[in-house]
Amino acid sequence: MATSLTSHRPLLAIALKVAAIGLFTGLSAVIKSVSDVVPAGEAVFFRSFFAIPVIVVWLSMRGDLKHGLKTTRPMGHVMRGLVGSSAMAMTFMGLGMLPLPEVTAIGYATPIFTLILAAVFLGERIRLVRISAVGIGLLGVLIMIYPRLSSGMDMSSTAFVGVMLILGATVARGFVQIHIRRMVMTEQTAAIVFYFSVTASLLSLLTLPFGWVMPDLTTLLLLISAGIIGGVAQILITSSYRFAPASMLAPYDYVSMLFAIVLGYVWFAELPTLVMLAGASLVIAGNILVIWRESRLGLVRGKAKSLTDPKGG
Repeated sequence: MATSLTSHRPLLAIALKVAAIGLFTGLSAVIKSVSDVVPAGEAVFFRSFFAIPVIVVWLSMRGDLKHGLKTTRPMGHVMRGLVGSSAMAMTFMGLGMLPLPEVTAIGYATPIFTLILAAVFLGERIRLVRISAVGIGLLGVLIMIYPRLSSGMDMSSTAFVGVMLILGATVARGFVQIHIRRMVMTEQTAAIVFYFSVTASLLSLLTLPFGWVMPDLTTLLLLISAGIIGGVAQILITSSYRFAPASMLAPYDYVSMLFAIVLGYVWFAELPTLVMLAGASLVIAGNILVIWRESRLGLVRGKAKSLTDPKGG
């Protein structure tokens, strides 16, 4: 299989993973920059549709285009597209309401929610280490969002709504993770990557009657670039798992905070607060416990991980 481990080249794997994380963070910055004028559904369309040519070329070069797109679970792809595109839309809306570093930090809770959802829906057992990881991670989330909730659950507050959207997106990505764990048992990586972009593009068109706009040239180019960047980033992150195990690469997800801080400051004059950084540190600590436990158990998560990008559900 094209996405299986073909050789152990850790430096190449790390370079591919870090490059992908940088591109995904840049993609978030691009979407945030147009969020005031472009509705989330339209942004999801451009992000998904213009990734398709990139993915098709990649699959063709790998020899996966002819046989790799066969599927035995078409409705599984539809469900993945529905939940994944919903997560993407909520993330894009949240990006217009919250600082980029804060959105990035809250998104780190995805593995924590995945653990909880896997216990509920897959019957996976949660023992002491995992319970500790969940507790630490959820405490970190509460610390991060507390400043946004301290004035009460005010639905007129942009920051409060933004936090709820990003939390919703994070939970949805958790659902995507456990759904993909089932899909990879029968479906090719090529099929999962390709059909997500297709279904997300089609589903996003359903939002067309709800206020799409005709973007100016600069905005149009930014939207198209978001799709291309997303497609390239997906290829890089998927390819990275061919050269090193997921447990080794997982900690490099947190490089995104450095990218988010730099881009947030340079592009949007945003700086993370100490409270947010403290909460993010706890979430990261919880995730590292999860990574350690997963590697000790010898569970193969790399295939599913490579198909769930930070901003694509």
